[in-house]
Amino acid sequence: MTTDLILAVAHHWLVFAIAALLAAEFALVRPGIGRRELKLLGRIDSFYGALAGAVILVGGARVYFGLKGWEYYVYNQIFWAKMAAFVVVGLLSIPPTLRIIRWNRAMAEPDYAVPDSEISATRRYLWLEALVLAFVLVFAAMMARGYGV
Repeated sequence: MTTDLILAVAHHWLVFAIAALLAAEFALVRPGIGRRELKLLGRIDSFYGALAGAVILVGGARVYFGLKGWEYYVYNQIFWAKMAAFVVVGLLSIPPTLRIIRWNRAMAEPDYAVPDSEISATRRYLWLEALVLAFVLVFAAMMARGYGV
């Protein structure tokens, strides 16, 4: 019982930390972003990826060591919708990550400025990530109330 609680709390903290980092990225990705902000953005994005991996590991531990048992999850349609949404969030995070890496490399040139069109496109991806992440949370709430079994 204690293991289940610890895993549930850790899982929730990690997901909310991901949401916070996504909000921080959105706040930083603005026209006229400078070198200092780009460096910070790169670190935040790296941490975002690491936390996503931690969510997967802790979530897997919840499936195998949690009170509900793996059968609850394997046969739960809402669980699979939640997993699919999380995968979509991950896929949507790839283009912004690649751009952030490219921008940081390009900052070696003294007169480099991130094109506004790339800022705009990246912000759209971040919005979509946030939208789909909201569905992950909706699916989690549905599962907690017994939907999908």
